[in-house]
Amino acid sequence: MSRLNFHHLSHFWHVAKIGNLTKAAEKLHISQSALSIQIKLLEESIGKQLFIRQHRKLMLTDAGNLTFSYAESIFSLGDELEATLRKGIQTESQTLRVGMLSTMSRNFVESFVNPLMNNPKVQLNIVARGQTNLLNELANHQFDFALTNIEVRGSTKQLWQCQLLVQQPICVIGPPGLTLGKQFGRDYMKFDWILPTSDSPIRSAFDGLCAQHQFTPNIVGEADDMAMLRLLSRDSKALAVMPDVVVKDEITAGNLTSYITLPNIYENFYVVTVKKHLTNPLVSELTNKFIQQEKRS
Repeated sequence: MSRLNFHHLSHFWHVAKIGNLTKAAEKLHISQSALSIQIKLLEESIGKQLFIRQHRKLMLTDAGNLTFSYAESIFSLGDELEATLRKGIQTESQTLRVGMLSTMSRNFVESFVNPLMNNPKVQLNIVARGQTNLLNELANHQFDFALTNIEVRGSTKQLWQCQLLVQQPICVIGPPGLTLGKQFGRDYMKFDWILPTSDSPIRSAFDGLCAQHQFTPNIVGEADDMAMLRLLSRDSKALAVMPDVVVKDEITAGNLTSYITLPNIYENFYVVTVKKHLTNPLVSELTNKFIQQEKRS
C-alpha cells in the first residue's frame, strides 16, 4: 500500500462528519467533483470502499467507520498540538466517546463520568451495548473506553487494558419498615425475592449463600439488567439483591431500604481500553479520580 495521504484523509474526515458531499465541498471551498476524486484516491490507496449510498444518503462502510475513528484521533490531536504550541492552551472542546455495558448500573456510570459533567470543554457521548458489540466497537476505536462489570481478558488477536475500578458490595434491598435482622437468616426466608438471572456471578454467589443456610428463595422476578432490577424492586414488596448504588436515589428518598450487606458477594466494575491505541488523556484522569475517591470513601 502506498503511503497514506493525510490531505485526502482530511477531506474524507470532513465528508464523514458532515455526511453530505456537497456541503463538505462548500465548507472546504473546493468543487464537489474534486472532493469526490480525492475520496476515490484515498479508497484506492487503502484498498477499501469508505462510503456507500443508501436512499440518496452517504453512509460509512465498516472500513469507513474505522478510518473515521482514526481520523478523529489524528486531527483532534493535531488541533490540540497546534493550540498548545501557539497559545499554550488546549482546544476549546473535545468529545469523549464512552461505551457502557447495557445491563450495568446507570448510577455507577454517572458517578464515573461525573467529574466531566459540567466541563464546558468536554462533550460526553455515552452509548450502551451488549458485551460482544461493546468490545467489537472498542476494538474498532469507536469508543475511547468502555465500562463493564465483566472482566475482559486478552488474546492473541486482541490485547486489552482492563482495570478494576471498584468492588461494590451486594446488599439486600426492600421496602422500608420491614423487621429484619442484621445477618442473613430466618428473618429473610418468608419474603419474595427479585434476583439477577442465573448466569450472573451475583446470582451464583447468592445461590451459594442460600445453600449454606438451607434456604430456597421464592423468586417472583429475575432480570439481567440493573435498571430493570431497580424498577422491579421499587414497584414491588419483594426483597432484591443488588449493589445499593443502583437504587441510591430511592434509598435517599426513603422509598427503599438497604437492610444488610451480603458477606463476600461483590459486583466488579472495570474500565477497558484498547492496548497500544492512542487514548484520550481524559480517560486516565477519570480513572485516577474515581479510584482516589473510592479510597477516601
